[in-house]
Amino acid sequence: MSDIGTMQPWIFCPKPNAAARLRLVCVPYAGAGASVYREWPEFLGDQVELCALQLPGRENRLREPPFTCLRQAVEEVAKVLHSYQDLPIALFGHSMGAVVCFELARKLRSQHLTPVHLFVSGRRSPQYPDRRPRLTPLPNESFVAEICRRYNGIPREVLQEPELMELLLPTLRADVEMLETYDYQPGLPFEFPITAFGGLHDHETPLDELRGWKDQTSARFESNVVPGDHFFLRSAATEILAIIRRELDSAAASLLSRQDPARLE
Repeated sequence: MSDIGTMQPWIFCPKPNAAARLRLVCVPYAGAGASVYREWPEFLGDQVELCALQLPGRENRLREPPFTCLRQAVEEVAKVLHSYQDLPIALFGHSMGAVVCFELARKLRSQHLTPVHLFVSGRRSPQYPDRRPRLTPLPNESFVAEICRRYNGIPREVLQEPELMELLLPTLRADVEMLETYDYQPGLPFEFPITAFGGLHDHETPLDELRGWKDQTSARFESNVVPGDHFFLRSAATEILAIIRRELDSAAASLLSRQDPARLE
């Protein structure tokens, strides 16, 4: 693709890479935007181009209404990614992003655009329902308090700025609604690998339910537990990125050998 930036505002590509053999599409967690992945390309080597998904309602799309239905979001994202199929795609998502990636992988598979790898982080496998009371009906003050209690996910400096919270709250509420109204449907397991990441002190993602992602693939599965709470994505980024790079370098080598069998000699 000659200009990866032409698909804005949906896709943020911090470091376009014309030499890439794979594209890693990253989906952020609830309330966050694509910029949370802005530093990742520096750790992924020269075979991977990172493209972060920018959903409506955040950052440069702050004035657009956010999705409240996960399947509708996936439908729109799948249309966007049709323009990014010049390279094989792998998917990474943290928390809400993991569920979006899972359903997006299913959607792409149905369109014969199957990803080469799925990375899921900070989220139980989708066959396990969340039985806790829903947050969506709560008034704002209680909603924010419960988000902080469960996830420790809103920085203190944001909480102390009422005007900023007023801007961010509609998107955070919409993202939570997407998760709480998501209806998992059993389906055929994937035929590509899944790698899962969990936080040692993440009480929102029990490790046995994290390892349940193995039931979503007939290929190789690996689970990795790293130090940190639900937002271990920040504290353990170096370890996570090393694993992602290892897997994607292996996938790139496999793809190259299939294109040019002489490389195996």
